[in-house]
Amino acid sequence: IHPRKPLMNMGEVARKVSEATGNDSILVTDVGQNQMLSARYYRFKSSRSIVTSGGLGTMGFGLPAAIGAKIGNPDRTVCFFTGDGGLQMTIEELGTIMQYGIDVKIIILNNNFLGMVKQWQDLFFDHRYSETPMLNPDFTGVAAAYGIAGERVATREELDSAIRRMLDHRGAYLLDVQIDPDCMVFPMTPAGSCVTHIMLNATEKY
Repeated sequence: IHPRKPLMNMGEVARKVSEATGNDSILVTDVGQNQMLSARYYRFKSSRSIVTSGGLGTMGFGLPAAIGAKIGNPDRTVCFFTGDGGLQMTIEELGTIMQYGIDVKIIILNNNFLGMVKQWQDLFFDHRYSETPMLNPDFTGVAAAYGIAGERVATREELDSAIRRMLDHRGAYLLDVQIDPDCMVFPMTPAGSCVTHIMLNATEKY
């Protein structure tokens, strides 16, 4: 959450959003790196404050889940973290948000990759990227077509003020945050390996 690299990572964004809400919002995750890192670095002051599929969901879970969380808890802020790939699985639910005026804060941790698959291709397949680079649409433009406000954040210096604008806005908001494509989730245990073999960083050899 205190990176030294110039590009932003997922953990720092999750922690900053959490702190800006007073650690009192509901976290909803999609599936992938965004899920693992937002669940790890988001903070909570009360129970019933996270909605995630755990290991049983698929990409696209998060947006309809966030809608349900807000309907069930209309007085609490709902912050939904997703990846650029996962959002496009159920992006049509922006229409539901528009139709019913649902106030969901959507934070895209956008690394222009299918990040979890890329991580495995980086660590175990010599960076041979097969179907993981993403050519993404203008997410703020798509949101605007549904009457949803939003903005794109490309630098760390822009992040705090953008988060505040999102939280101060009445109604749904989409924050498209550009993330370091080399951001990875650790610790991890490689598939088929003993649970005592825990990788702590990308320099460890498998």
